[in-house]
Amino acid sequence: MEIRFGNYLPEQFHGEGVGGLPSVRVAVIGTGQWAREHARAFYANPYTELVGVRGRDPQRIEARAAEFQTRPYTSIAAMLEKEKPDLVSICVENAGHYETTLEVLEAGFPAFVEKPFVFELEQARTLLEIAARQDLFFAIDFNHRYSEPSLRARRLSEEGELGDVIFASWRFSGNHDFKLEHPYIQLLESDCHGIDLLMHHVGEIESVAAEMTDKTGKDGYGTVAIVLRFANGAVGTILGSYDSSYAYPGANTLEINGTKGRVWAEDTVKSLVFSRVDDAMARVWKSTYFDDESRYFTGTLDRHVADMIRCFRQGLPPPVPADQGYQVLRVSYAAIRSFEEGRRVSISEVS
Repeated sequence: MEIRFGNYLPEQFHGEGVGGLPSVRVAVIGTGQWAREHARAFYANPYTELVGVRGRDPQRIEARAAEFQTRPYTSIAAMLEKEKPDLVSICVENAGHYETTLEVLEAGFPAFVEKPFVFELEQARTLLEIAARQDLFFAIDFNHRYSEPSLRARRLSEEGELGDVIFASWRFSGNHDFKLEHPYIQLLESDCHGIDLLMHHVGEIESVAAEMTDKTGKDGYGTVAIVLRFANGAVGTILGSYDSSYAYPGANTLEINGTKGRVWAEDTVKSLVFSRVDDAMARVWKSTYFDDESRYFTGTLDRHVADMIRCFRQGLPPPVPADQGYQVLRVSYAAIRSFEEGRRVSISEVS
């Protein structure tokens, strides 16, 4: 088995002048497939040491620990007491985020939690208050920010190539061919990436108007359409669905349209097209022959981990703080209220 980490990560993620600082001792909670990616990323990162993994199933967690040459635990408290990690990575089932993160933070350990943050606003506020009270490093994984198309789009925007943003859109469509574990899981679990990306590229969202459908009978709203108004006057849309297929072309797209030009990204890591107003010629980014790190979706996690560890070692705030999970959740609940009440809802109404 190959344990790979982005060999060609730009220095901006690992950071200059941090080689002399001690490695960050990290423990991972979770044994699912994406939790394995967390373990892999921290095991392979040259500036971290994976000191333990925790899961509920003894055989499964022993196999995971053996895979990454670390120690297995079935108890969070026992792992924290024995290993005393510098940082705890939390990647359990969505419904377990709150209780697991609460235990870690109350024990006084910095945390990196997988999205979605939690399901309830009150839970999010409680976690943020505990972390703030203890001055803990507290981050969330919105890894789509770290795709090559997103990074390049951000750079073009900062360089003024897009001009003033007029509208932006994020579209996601995939399969979820079983009953939903939460009536709004599509919005909370998947569209959280779109909300975060549009806030990251365009700015604060001021208000939303939403429509949703449950016509496929999955005990929840599998398809969500949201119209956004940003505080800077731009508008946007989010269309997310679990009633489609990952096999379709353009299952995920990001578009940012400004007064000078437009960027259009496909399938998170596949490509980025930059076009200038009234110019039929376009610039296209696609991963090159030797640059395969940037074409893998899991590479976005490696990049986020590298950037986060750089900040942690230098005593800086997280590049994506957990509070962003709360802000995204506020937008999500504004969309839920908009759908339920049949009106546009200001984000200021949700806290």
